[in-house]
Amino acid sequence: MSKSFRQSQSFLHTWSGLILGWVLFVIFVAGTIAFWREGLNRWMRPELDRVEEPYVVLAGAQRFLQNKVPDAKSWSISMPSARSPGSQVFWQPQPKKGEEKGRRGGRRGRDNQALIGADGVATVARDTRGGDFFYRFHFDLHYMPIIWARWLVGISAMAMLIALLSGIVTHKKIFKDFFTLRRGKGQRSWLDGHNATAVLSLPFHLMITYTGLVTLMAMLMPWAVVANYTDRETISDKLFPHVEEPERSGRPVPLADLAGVVRDAEKRLGGPVGFISVREPGDAAGLITVTRSANSMLSSREPSLAYDATGKLVWQSPPPGGANETAGAMIGLHAGRYADFGLRWFYFLCGLGGCLMVASGLVLWTVKRREKLPDPARPHFGFRLVEWLNVAVVGGFPFGIAAMLWANRLLPLAMKGRAEWEVQGLFIAWGLALVLASLLKARQVWTVLLGATGVLLVALPLYNVVATSRGLPETLAQGDFVLAGVDLVLILFGLGFLATARRVASHRVAEPRRRREAPSPAPAATSETFGELEPAE
Repeated sequence: MSKSFRQSQSFLHTWSGLILGWVLFVIFVAGTIAFWREGLNRWMRPELDRVEEPYVVLAGAQRFLQNKVPDAKSWSISMPSARSPGSQVFWQPQPKKGEEKGRRGGRRGRDNQALIGADGVATVARDTRGGDFFYRFHFDLHYMPIIWARWLVGISAMAMLIALLSGIVTHKKIFKDFFTLRRGKGQRSWLDGHNATAVLSLPFHLMITYTGLVTLMAMLMPWAVVANYTDRETISDKLFPHVEEPERSGRPVPLADLAGVVRDAEKRLGGPVGFISVREPGDAAGLITVTRSANSMLSSREPSLAYDATGKLVWQSPPPGGANETAGAMIGLHAGRYADFGLRWFYFLCGLGGCLMVASGLVLWTVKRREKLPDPARPHFGFRLVEWLNVAVVGGFPFGIAAMLWANRLLPLAMKGRAEWEVQGLFIAWGLALVLASLLKARQVWTVLLGATGVLLVALPLYNVVATSRGLPETLAQGDFVLAGVDLVLILFGLGFLATARRVASHRVAEPRRRREAPSPAPAATSETFGELEPAE
């Protein structure tokens, strides 16, 4: 392979990774956390008991809705499981005169939803977005229109794919260097660490990046849709077939027992149910739609069944075509909902490797160039900007996450807009990190942010022991390994941040080596002359 081609790929790898690297880091961190979003949903509502009898919760959800809104337009019920904090139920009231009819969904406000606890009774728990925030944030971001956010995420994912492919070409000894980790060697050590985290889970990084682009394919490459379909409804019906909306007859009929319907559906679908929708409950035209759980299959195109008000099967979704099934499998592979406990840990650890790969690549850019600055004590604006963003994002975003988790524990339970204030706590702390990064020297800010993040994370499980009934000793004794696992991971990460902060604080920058001046101009170029042109390994 010619040097000129590898050099061009080195340039492409460096700048495709740098320009959008900070966005990629945030996306990777949030996406990695989202693999455990069900566990975080429970951890961030410690007053709720673990679900042990899902059908008891489902029966309680039906009872609550029949008493609360018996004549609603529709009910929506999430099927509870051991992972979930309970069953979330929503309802859509009958439309008033002049309102649009026949809509498949309705606006979900705080006044048309409830949470059914493990005992089958509606319960009041702290308002929080839980782990779902990280899931939405890793592709919708925050404080910006969703369409802009998804374009930014899509472009960033494309930059990530380019950086991965060009990195494979650029680092000709990447697999050999994976087994070499030299400590205390400055730029060489950072490159070794970057190579190791990249190669260790390279197939995963390629898969997660490419399938992430597939999830946005209709937005990024809409030409096939535009060429074959004239409106959005038609393509939506093809991709997501559904039973037609029933018209209310006005003749009351008792609704079938949903637990019996779900048991029958699970036999027919070959897996557990994840979602139940009831349209026109209490009416002869009522329709019960049952959808298989995404946690039980690879494809995200979950099959559905529809039953009439008496519990008789009247419709089933057609099998998806080859293209639709392929897209569903890729999206399911990206989300990882199908993964069991062990495979979910594999996803998480590979995602963590991706976070370290992006972070080390960003830091490597400054480490590599600092030695070449005319005056390292007075770097130029571009260098200072990259260094500032590295500290503010790589150090500041985890600090913001730790602040958000503490906001979940400390904000008053009755506080208005509590869930949004938890999220705002993340951005307030992140903004503080931005300010600190602009006022202090880089090493000082790294030490402060990493150390503060470590202290906050380690202290959270201790607070749970003192202030909640879901402390680590209790959850371990009860065999509740979901909540216990969250606390243990927080402790491990906290200790990791503290160890890194200690290492940064004790690091001493080596004096830059002076270049030896040549005694006389060389008449011809030497191999040392062209050493600068060698691509990074």
